[in-house]
Amino acid sequence: MSQTASKRRIRIGIDVGGTFTHAVAIEASTLEIVAQVKVPTTHRHERGVAAGIVQSLFQLLREGQISSDEIVLIAHSTTQATNALLEGDVAPVGIVGMASGLGRRRARSQTRLGDMELAPGRFLHTYHVFLDTTNGLTEEQIAKAVDQLLEQGAKVIVASAAFSVEDPQYEDMVIAHCQKRGILATAAYQISQLYGLRARTRTAVINASMLPKMLETADMTEASVREAGINAPLMIMRSDGGIMDINEMRRRPILTMLSGPAAGVAAALMYARISDGIFLEVGGTSTDISAIRNGKSLVKSAVVGGHRLYLRTLDVRTLGVAGGSLPRTEGHHIVDVGPRSAHIAGVGYAAFQKNISGEITTEHFRPLEDDPSDYVRMRTADGDGTFFSVTPTCVANYLGLVPEDNCARGNLDSIRPALAALCRFTRRDVDSLVNEYMTKATSKVRQVVEEMMEDYELDPQLLVLTGGGGGAAAIVPFTAKSMGLPYEIAPNSAVISAIGVALALVRDSIEKTVVNPTDKDILQIRQEAEEAVVRMGAAPETVEVQIEIDAQKSILRASATGTTELRTRDLSKSSLSDAELESRVRQSVRGQIESFERIAEIGNLLVYRAVTLTRKLGGLIRRRDSQLRVIDREGIIRLQLRRGDCLAGTKGSVFAGLKEFFEKHTVYGDAGREFPDVFLVFRGRILDLSGLMNIDQIVSLAQVETASLTSSEPMAALIKY
Repeated sequence: MSQTASKRRIRIGIDVGGTFTHAVAIEASTLEIVAQVKVPTTHRHERGVAAGIVQSLFQLLREGQISSDEIVLIAHSTTQATNALLEGDVAPVGIVGMASGLGRRRARSQTRLGDMELAPGRFLHTYHVFLDTTNGLTEEQIAKAVDQLLEQGAKVIVASAAFSVEDPQYEDMVIAHCQKRGILATAAYQISQLYGLRARTRTAVINASMLPKMLETADMTEASVREAGINAPLMIMRSDGGIMDINEMRRRPILTMLSGPAAGVAAALMYARISDGIFLEVGGTSTDISAIRNGKSLVKSAVVGGHRLYLRTLDVRTLGVAGGSLPRTEGHHIVDVGPRSAHIAGVGYAAFQKNISGEITTEHFRPLEDDPSDYVRMRTADGDGTFFSVTPTCVANYLGLVPEDNCARGNLDSIRPALAALCRFTRRDVDSLVNEYMTKATSKVRQVVEEMMEDYELDPQLLVLTGGGGGAAAIVPFTAKSMGLPYEIAPNSAVISAIGVALALVRDSIEKTVVNPTDKDILQIRQEAEEAVVRMGAAPETVEVQIEIDAQKSILRASATGTTELRTRDLSKSSLSDAELESRVRQSVRGQIESFERIAEIGNLLVYRAVTLTRKLGGLIRRRDSQLRVIDREGIIRLQLRRGDCLAGTKGSVFAGLKEFFEKHTVYGDAGREFPDVFLVFRGRILDLSGLMNIDQIVSLAQVETASLTSSEPMAALIKY
């Protein structure tokens, strides 16, 4: 291999989908794809999905001529935890509940969960023993409790004690006992540090129930990778869009639950580099929709079988419409598109037929036995008997919405006769039919996009719809047009999820119940989160920590991210000129620009201000907005504020004026003080301080984050108001 090739730093991402497992190898310094492969997902293999992961990995190494010493990271997603819950393929769990004093009766009730419904007709069986720890806890008591649970049928043990987040000694004793006996076990405080014994126990039980199956897969995958002489970190996709090392997955497999769409969102952040927008990952059968604000994905609390868990997952909303959805008709109208797809129905896309000629027969049918009978399919009299249909991919091609180099690009010579047949079937002209078709196909997508914009108060003036997945061009352009929003199709969209796995950041999140957190509380949880991701292999120099305070629920949260190696990209090869950067910023600003200026340059980040004028009521009302953009030298907008102000200078001058600057934009009203969001720009970083409650907390955390800067280094504070 050449000297140049030997210097490659390859990140490998493997996305395990329902039908196929995609794998990509990416050069870390350039983000160029070195190789990509696709193999069937091995659900029924004796080694489960691990067989497909390993198969795709070695095929990728061969096709990319990649040597083991070039690999700096291997990461894969998994549907195994989610599938286990949906199918009820989980181990029965024995719960050792513990408490002392007056809280014993309440704790006994809160740790007895019974059978938990995971999905309709699918249950997780639990058994329960309660220990009174008023006078302490002995090894004999633990042994008797564990034996009793095993005799009842438990395969895994959960230790859950009241107030264990403050004092975990009794939970630790139970875990130590189980480890000595070779019994898999989970301590509730290790899964969550939030108060709420029932929810904490429930979350630990879900985690424990996955342990046997997930450990088996993890061991098989790791053994195969290490036997191949690959010593690079082996990471697993988390449900919050980050990755964790395989040892952490062995301890907390619950963090991989509901992580299916997380890879696509990671790609939207790290590859498509969305700062504010809606990401739509469109496959053949379904579309996953998620929102991104200030360069961060939006998360929510997970719910399984109606039970709320102490687990944060991406807020991804899935719809049964995508590039391969089938039309449904009644009389002269398209009444719906989907949820059944051509793939499930065994029907081809008209767009991908080599040739459609001769008389076409069009008919209604039921794709599956319990489906409605109004789905439409076609076949030709002189063909090979293969059924096909008009999918959103076909119609988008007809409308010219699919780029030439896109994987959804189809054969217009086959699409036109199929559409003509559908027009005859509905007795409609083609223009009105295709408009009705795409309106029906995208109406549910549009509704969810609008709901997410409302739920998260997203500014439509800043949003871009970004499509990923093989079917993106079939759904995203028409949706964006109908909403009056700009759109983009992510590069290499067909393998966007595998790219997201390869580029995802090492992540961990710690939550604690803290009423009115002090500076000490904030700095302590920040340190714990930072240490957690460093333990998982993140380089300390790359770690960033986001602090959030939920005053209503008294939750203090620290989310840390980092990467396993310092990414040394040669920015000189990709830097844009000042004129090109200014042009990109101007393009991102919607509205009439009255004035435009660059107000700060901080490392490879530049800050621009554009004052825009908006007229309403025929010009009677005129409003001026000071819009801010932070863009890097590669032309990627890293932060955009519709209404904002900037305090730029040196570290010393910014800190000297920060409190006054913050107070200037604090609003006083009937509901009390309303604090602005604050962002700090320094050394190529954007520190989001918007999750904090007051200026003292902001200054305290900012001082820690910028401790390595001299007082004369450039810095800017941006405020969103």
